[in-house]
Amino acid sequence: VQLQASGGGLVEPGGSLRLTCAASGLIFNNYDMAWYRQAPGSQREEVARITFDRSTNYADSVKGRFTISRDNAKNTVFLQLDSLKPEDTAVYYCNAQNPWYGPYWGQGTLVTVSS
Repeated sequence: VQLQASGGGLVEPGGSLRLTCAASGLIFNNYDMAWYRQAPGSQREEVARITFDRSTNYADSVKGRFTISRDNAKNTVFLQLDSLKPEDTAVYYCNAQNPWYGPYWGQGTLVTVSS
């Protein structure tokens, strides 16, 4: 299983980014997909989750600003980050799991929010 995350970068406060995670080596439709993040000196935390049947859940800190979605035809999950704040600065990781397999992790993509 491979999860390839991309789309991170440097953005000013209030800006937007779109993260992409391309999955391979698994039956994508059968997996819940999630984005986690880890800031320096902090524990990894779940940011957003989308289940195999497209139910979504968000951390309180990102509700109303981040949107998770998936394209099962392309084995891809997205995270739209809007109204970014400096405290959103972190390495963002893609995660795949279901009751039988995983969790699987991608390599992470760095998001830096700074003026």
